[in-house]
Amino acid sequence: MLNDVSVRKGARTLLDHANVELRGGDFVALVGPNGAGKTTLLRAALGLVPLAGGRVRVNDADLALFGARARAAELAWLPQHSPPADALPALEAVMAARYRFQETTGAARRSAERALERVGVGRLATAPLATLSGGERQRVAIAALLAQEARFLLLDEPANHLDPAQQAETYALLGTLVRDGTGILCVTHDVNLLAHTAAAPRVLGLAAGKLRFSVDYGSAELSGRLSEIFGVHMLSLAAGSGRVIVPAPPDVGGPSA
Repeated sequence: MLNDVSVRKGARTLLDHANVELRGGDFVALVGPNGAGKTTLLRAALGLVPLAGGRVRVNDADLALFGARARAAELAWLPQHSPPADALPALEAVMAARYRFQETTGAARRSAERALERVGVGRLATAPLATLSGGERQRVAIAALLAQEARFLLLDEPANHLDPAQQAETYALLGTLVRDGTGILCVTHDVNLLAHTAAAPRVLGLAAGKLRFSVDYGSAELSGRLSEIFGVHMLSLAAGSGRVIVPAPPDVGGPSA
């Protein structure tokens, strides 16, 4: 997807020679401290920022050659901050994500209704976005992604505003999409949520605009690599049949468990 991509703003390098491979059925999680360049990487992959070097390719074709509908068939984006809420009903907002399809209004409505039901907010179909909570708007935004039916999803903190149960449900849904062949590139600050995907995510670490590591989520290396890019000692603790990775208390040091 990203081939040696660099992004600059003035004299500042935001992304430095990044290479990211994403295929159908892949789940790639992108982690790193604030200001590392994670959102810039997603925007570069979407063709939303000019590149100082490198190329973005989808299906072995240069993304710059794609028209709007062709691009929407391949790439769907969930930004970290949703557009301002307005009087548009949730159902119509999700229907708008179907713009790439040449279909009747009734067909678009049925697809949007199914998407809202799948994320558990079918009851909100007629509610104006402005009346919804942050978590409800986030789930409507995820429904719009489903309705778009793109081959690849680029997600910037998809669990934003969601309570713990909804976070787990969202990542479980993402895991289902991956198993159905969707490719997902997902920015997250909580790698523990990846356990809910029941997939086999690959974790990329980004710091100061550079990709620092690529390890499997289940790797024993992960806690140590996270310690390096966040500058805080991370503990890997057994939890049931899995584990959780958390920052160590101030009085705990030494290598990761």
